[in-house]
Amino acid sequence: MIQKFSLHNKNIIITGASSGIGKKCAEECNKAGANIILTGRNEARLKTAFDKLSGSKNLFYSFDITQFDIIEDIVNEIVEKTGKIDGFIHSAGIELTKPFRLTKTEDYENLYKVNVISGFEFAKVISSRKYINETGGSFVFISSVLGFLSKPGIISYSSSKGALINGAKSMALELASKKIRVNCISPAVVETELSKSYIEKLTEEAMNDMLKMHPLGLGKPEDVAYACIYLLSDESRWVTGSNLVIDGGYSIK
Repeated sequence: MIQKFSLHNKNIIITGASSGIGKKCAEECNKAGANIILTGRNEARLKTAFDKLSGSKNLFYSFDITQFDIIEDIVNEIVEKTGKIDGFIHSAGIELTKPFRLTKTEDYENLYKVNVISGFEFAKVISSRKYINETGGSFVFISSVLGFLSKPGIISYSSSKGALINGAKSMALELASKKIRVNCISPAVVETELSKSYIEKLTEEAMNDMLKMHPLGLGKPEDVAYACIYLLSDESRWVTGSNLVIDGGYSIK
């Protein structure tokens, strides 16, 4: 049989790869044959994630991705060590719940820098012909169902995730001539280390309400990772500017 959805020998950069969805994306993309370049702030956790990967061409870089001026230096070093880039997953992100009247300018700035601008800056650098594979590539931005739905108290978070969805569409049009595809994935609640600590604090009633909002139950990090593999693979060659909703039915309730 011909292996479908293979990432064999593709070089994939992943932000936020030290935990949660980003870490699982690194593991599963590596199993699919990719060489993984992990980035994240926590060096110890990043090293732990790196040690689980197989192959000799994986790398990791611990730095603050809002240091935009060093992104190209890092990408240049990656290409020198592994070869040109085939794919990029922007999984790094932060959340904030705060009433609108208490939300400050710096709250918006912090969320947009991590959730949006850092990913777009990485994509801008990688899309240069000196860094991207001559045959093209694929960029995947991890957004959220709260980028097109919402609830009280998350205006800064929701708007940042909405910016990813719409920004990716414009990027897809601009980069199509280079055969670079750009897509988003929008999950609902996924059981990561971060969300589990939040879920454990919920009352039984609040937990039941959350479960009711997900007809197929809460998601697992691998649910998002498998979708990333599809979007990074050659089998999705005709998919760009899309927003793949993976939410267990949350958005249709």
